[in-house]
This record gives sequence, C-alpha cells and structure tokens, in this order.
Amino acid sequence: QVQLVESGGGLVQPGGSLRLSCAASGSIFSINAMGWSRPAPGKQRELVARIITGGSTNYVDSVKGRFTISKDNAKNTVYLQMNSLKPEDTAVYYCNQRLRPFHVVGPIDYWGQGTQVTVSS
Repeated sequence: QVQLVESGGGLVQPGGSLRLSCAASGSIFSINAMGWSRPAPGKQRELVARIITGGSTNYVDSVKGRFTISKDNAKNTVYLQMNSLKPEDTAVYYCNQRLRPFHVVGPIDYWGQGTQVTVSS
C-alpha cells in the first residue's frame, strides 16, 4: 500500500514564502515523475510544477521564476519552494507521484490529501 503525505501549507502574507513537502511511503519499486497541482478556473486541476526521473522540470507560466520543484530520491520526497507568493496562489495544493509499486506491472498515479496555501494580508 502506497501513501503520500503532504505538509508545509499555511497562511502567509503576499511576498512571503512557503515550502511544501510530499513523502511517499510503502512498497515502491520506482518513481517516474513527481508534481504539484492546484484547482484552476475551467479545469479540474492545473499542473503547477513537475519533475521527472532525470531531473528535468516544467512549470505553469504563472509560477515561473517564483516556484522551484525539487526531489530527494532517497526519501521518495518532492518539494515545492514557493517564493514571492501572490493572493492568486491561494489554493489547495495536491502532490502527485507517478510510481511503480513492487509486484505491479505499470506505473500508477498516486495523489496526496492536499494542503491549503492561503496568501493574504
């Protein structure tokens, strides 16, 4: 059984910073990609940032230059460093890891429970 546990959300003033973490636990053979998503108008969720096995990253335009995604392979953990936060960044952020558990043929998408980020003065 694989579980993702998120932490790091909270209330911050505009211009402030937060760091989100998402740790995967369980019987994991490999991880293909890790990312963070949030609800967006007209979409169920938008992909905010993503990092794949080789370390390549991509970001939604609205966070480029402000957010940084990184990972710790030994801890099966992905991070999202959020700087220069704006009120429009307020959302529940969901961690996603595409991984292959032991004894399973293909990769499966797992999601965290979500962590609230509120940017307000």
